[in-house]
Amino acid sequence: MLLDFLISPAYAQATTAAKTPGMLEAFWPLIVMVPLFYFLLIRPQMKRQKEAKQMTESLSKGDEVVLAGGIAGRIITIGEVYLTVDLADNVLVKVEKSAITKVLPKGTLKQL
Repeated sequence: MLLDFLISPAYAQATTAAKTPGMLEAFWPLIVMVPLFYFLLIRPQMKRQKEAKQMTESLSKGDEVVLAGGIAGRIITIGEVYLTVDLADNVLVKVEKSAITKVLPKGTLKQL
């Protein structure tokens, strides 16, 4: 307020009347980020979910699997949501199908 008389009104007007960006200039980061997020985050996640679903649907009795905790065993029975896994002789555990992280090749448990 005290120094207003030192700044000419023409200079003050020129600095405040900056060019406003157009619609495309304002939204180009958003336009670039949406496809980037889709191809780098959303699409790979959907692919992993599809592969996991196919793996759980293809489980069958006798498959050797690894559970989410790193425990390996053989599938004994399969239900809708749960399945029974034989971890050792007479050690049976009921787990959810979603706990299966990997299906091992046949004969892998004998090598462990």
